[in-house]
Amino acid sequence: MRIAVTGSIATDHLMTFPGRFADQLVADQLHTVSLSFLVDNLDVRRGGVAANICFGMGLLGTKPILVGAAGSDFDEYRAWLDRHGVDTGSVRISEVLHTARFVCTTDADHNQIGSFYTGAMSEARLIELKAVADRVGGLDLVSIGADDPEGMLRHTEECRTRGIPFAADFSQQIARMDGDEIRILLEGATYLFSNEYEKGLIESKTGWTDEEILGKVGHRVTTLGAQGVRIERAGEAAIEVGCPEENAKADPTGVGDAFRAGFLSGLAWGVGLERAAQIGCMLATLVIETVGTQEYTLHRTHFMDRFTKAYGHEAAAEVHAHLA
Repeated sequence: MRIAVTGSIATDHLMTFPGRFADQLVADQLHTVSLSFLVDNLDVRRGGVAANICFGMGLLGTKPILVGAAGSDFDEYRAWLDRHGVDTGSVRISEVLHTARFVCTTDADHNQIGSFYTGAMSEARLIELKAVADRVGGLDLVSIGADDPEGMLRHTEECRTRGIPFAADFSQQIARMDGDEIRILLEGATYLFSNEYEKGLIESKTGWTDEEILGKVGHRVTTLGAQGVRIERAGEAAIEVGCPEENAKADPTGVGDAFRAGFLSGLAWGVGLERAAQIGCMLATLVIETVGTQEYTLHRTHFMDRFTKAYGHEAAAEVHAHLA
């Protein structure tokens, strides 16, 4: 099963200020703020929702196709993804813009000051999915993740026009989208991904009830944090899957992307929805135990031992046949 994942490709530049931002602010001078913070640490991490999802799928061996836009500074990042089983042949390289970048400083109280540079991501709207499909011999599913909003709309419309099944996954972009845009992006989707808060926001912005949305998509996949995930389909009983026990809670960043990586890999393997959700929850658990979205490793024996403990021998036997 050939799955393309569209969405952002970015790098995160994360810095730590040992003091408190509040101590540097003068109440009656906030209209002329001019501050510079001497920071202690700088972590540069690979990120972007599409790249994060593809990285996880690559570790599971399902050969995802990354679709997005990056800058001429993408060479090292591309080599990293290629080495971890990701097809980067359909990444558009901008001639004038850098890869999207998030720059953030965190103080001792965990307050943050950050900026997001969209950069080359704005060129995602220029990518034609037909060219991607022609290059790889057809597409069975396109996951449309957070990206340039116009690009997301264009990819969705092209999937409908060409009859390619797609998954709607707005995540970070839902806050800036209006009801009309969200209705366009979700109607006819084979899968609709969101967390529980985003689920309510989708209903509020579209004016559609949960039941109405279920009538417009094939499956509604709602992540529930530590409680796992719920999968719903009109007229059928919901499937609920819990999370494996965590060894630590190091960093929640990228956990949702890891779930999607595992779930989409399960679909690629042809296992059932419950099993796919279990794979997603197991991969998400590995990510929450690691600082960074692509810093975790996947050792097959370790993965299967924990998967077996969480979901039983029958589930593990079915997954092991593909993972091995």
